[in-house]
Parts: sequence; C-alpha cells; structure tokens
Amino acid sequence: MQVFNVTGMTCGHCERAVIQAIHALDPAATVRVDLASGAVQVDSSLDAAAIRQAIEAEGYTVH
Repeated sequence: MQVFNVTGMTCGHCERAVIQAIHALDPAATVRVDLASGAVQVDSSLDAAAIRQAIEAEGYTVH
C-alpha cells in the first residue's frame, strides 16, 4: 500500500475526483481518501509516479 499526502482536497467532489483518476489507470485499485488529514491510501500495482501524476492532473498537490 502506498500513502500520499495531498493538499487541496476539501469535499466529497475532491475525493471522487482523486478516486476516479486513479481508477482510470487501475480499475482494480483500492483507494481510501481521508479529507481531514489529506491522506490518500492506494493499494495498486501502479508505481508511485503514475499515481502522483494522476492526482496532480486533477489539480491537487502531492507532497
């Protein structure tokens, strides 16, 4: 499992956008978003760079 610290997510729409972006690359991925902490947990065979790029393409910052 990979964990990303993401800033800019504030609501359910943000959560869905991140999940859908990752699922577009790996439909079988398990994605959990914690809006309060900004943590995005991803269980997938994708590498971290691909996940980071998908999240950033939605307009969020990954630390």
